[in-house]
Amino acid sequence: MRTSRIKDVAALAGVSTATVSHVINKTRFVEEETKRKVLSAIASVGYIPNVHARNLASGSSRTLGLIISDITNPFFPELIKSIQATALEPGYEVVIANTDYQAEHDISCVQRLLELRVSGVMVMTTEWDDAASQRLEQAGVATVFLDIGKVGPHVSNIRIDYATGIRQAVEHLLELGHRSIAFIGGPEHLVSAELRRAAFATVMNKHKPSLQTDAIFCEGDFKLESGQRAVQKLLAGGRRPTAIMAANDMMAVGALRELKRAGLRVPADVSLIGYDDIWLASLTDPPLTTIAIPRVQIGQAAVESVLATASSEQPGGREIRIATELVVRESTGKANQSSRPLELI
Repeated sequence: MRTSRIKDVAALAGVSTATVSHVINKTRFVEEETKRKVLSAIASVGYIPNVHARNLASGSSRTLGLIISDITNPFFPELIKSIQATALEPGYEVVIANTDYQAEHDISCVQRLLELRVSGVMVMTTEWDDAASQRLEQAGVATVFLDIGKVGPHVSNIRIDYATGIRQAVEHLLELGHRSIAFIGGPEHLVSAELRRAAFATVMNKHKPSLQTDAIFCEGDFKLESGQRAVQKLLAGGRRPTAIMAANDMMAVGALRELKRAGLRVPADVSLIGYDDIWLASLTDPPLTTIAIPRVQIGQAAVESVLATASSEQPGGREIRIATELVVRESTGKANQSSRPLELI
């Protein structure tokens, strides 16, 4: 059977092959009635555009690359959904690459996307190899980063305001009478982890002189099991806090699991706060108080900024700030004053 060609579509629809191309690629306005005829003809003859050949001919594609850290973390699927929905409106597809929090994977992810001739790359990960940035710069591909970028030609950066949400969370705990608060941080070499830890330390130090607040820091890896290990370490040390804040919700869920395994009640014995507000946070028992990062807004900003800087008319990148906000649920309550205080270390 002969493979249907663009000429077959044009003949059936009674239009030029150029018009068919504009409908398929969304490169020029086409009247709705004409578009309907073309789409109907495409369906009738079973025409499938050769996207690979089109990309080779044009040197680019209506495809955007997306690099994320961990597809299993619920934070990222929600972000991906927003990015795909936003990209689809102007007719772009999204190709996803996963680093698993390993910076050594960055170069191979970038190379794969460049081979696909993507029109832009969205780097929504915290671990990053500068050599990968150099490769993108050499290729002249529009790029947007999450927290770790430096704004320049064809490069934008989305910066999360971690501090506001953490300040709201700490002050929420202080109002409930908590003075001994533990913080489970992410890996120290990751930018977002360090920003969250620093924000927590800043607000705790601000209140320490007047309220005698104490804090302890444990390092995790943003994964559920490290939240469990952190609680085990806290309890083994005999210095149980009245409240625990985790640098992401996955570690908070792990902490919740371990607290329950140890026979402690949340929030009666220990209050617990997460970060990100993934869908799972509202389904835990009790529902998790957390700091929300608006992933829909991030996704929209990522696509819009990378498409804007992909245009030769607007090569300059921009800094985009995203606010965070405390979402109070049932995992926080009044401090149990019988808990032993922590020392600041």
